[in-house]
Amino acid sequence: MKYKSFPFIAAAALVAVILSISSCGAPKKATTETVVSQGIEVPSTPNPDPSLPYVYFTADISPEGLVKAFEALGVKPEGRVAVKISTGESEQSNHLRPDFIKDLVHQVNGTLVECNTAYGGNRSKTEDHRRAIAERGFEAVAPVDIMDEEGSVNLPVRDTKHLKYDIVGSHVQNYDFMINLAHFKGHAMGGFGGVLKNQSIGVASSAGKLYIHSAGRSTSRWLSDDQDGFLESMAAAAQAVHDYYKADGRNIVYIDVMNNMSVDCDCDGHPAAPRLKDIGILASTDPVALDKACLDLVFGHIDADGDDAKPLQQRINRQHGTHIIGYAETIGLGSQKYNLVNIDK
Repeated sequence: MKYKSFPFIAAAALVAVILSISSCGAPKKATTETVVSQGIEVPSTPNPDPSLPYVYFTADISPEGLVKAFEALGVKPEGRVAVKISTGESEQSNHLRPDFIKDLVHQVNGTLVECNTAYGGNRSKTEDHRRAIAERGFEAVAPVDIMDEEGSVNLPVRDTKHLKYDIVGSHVQNYDFMINLAHFKGHAMGGFGGVLKNQSIGVASSAGKLYIHSAGRSTSRWLSDDQDGFLESMAAAAQAVHDYYKADGRNIVYIDVMNNMSVDCDCDGHPAAPRLKDIGILASTDPVALDKACLDLVFGHIDADGDDAKPLQQRINRQHGTHIIGYAETIGLGSQKYNLVNIDK
């Protein structure tokens, strides 16, 4: 199935209307200004529907821009704050760098959190993973917690089509607030990786990763013959983490950084070079709306010399990657419809 953009977002690409926002993140007024990111106009949604989630956009891909995108959400972190990142498979990977994320992490007094991988490489065992984390400079930015270092716990899932539970790193229980800070890019198996992948595969323990990839059939070996089942399992697992952090006074927010968008994931130590130019940073309290907004920007992209979205589009379509969005909406994780607010002036 080929990707279809939500109609009003496609129409919004032709409208030069920008809504500025107040410090708490609510739309304030409309102007006729158009903000351009790498030659792409990214206007706000005209006549926003207050019943829909808001997705905030900035073209400023910098430490300051990252802080600005987070602050647009108007959500105050309380208690112990986890910042879920990917530490990347190698220095050649396109993961978010320590210098880029440090201002945000320091502002929220956060701990960087990760889990071990379920494949060979330098992050499948805690000792090796810690060495890789240190070599890439993350420990110089903030404390780093490998959440499945001491085992795993099972979180309940609302959607039991494939999974009986979500197997996550046990240290997930140590935090009151999570910032899901994802690098948006392609993925060999999922088609693309954004906040839904960062929250499902990323928060799962090694066994939990295999459980999701196998659509609930194994915690000890790779089974990859049910693509839609895998995508649906990721949606169910992401919902389990979301539900956990929305209960008992905890909270969670979401950020996608659209830079260095290779067709390959940050788990690839030798990724293909990006063909699509950087676009910006997007943030929301709704993970489905956020990943959908990123997909809309990729599939609505107008190619130019040296700025080609087709390889990433083809990777996503080949893996039926957008199926996770529709399924996540169906099980109640979030909305595909949203209001886009450009916070640049």
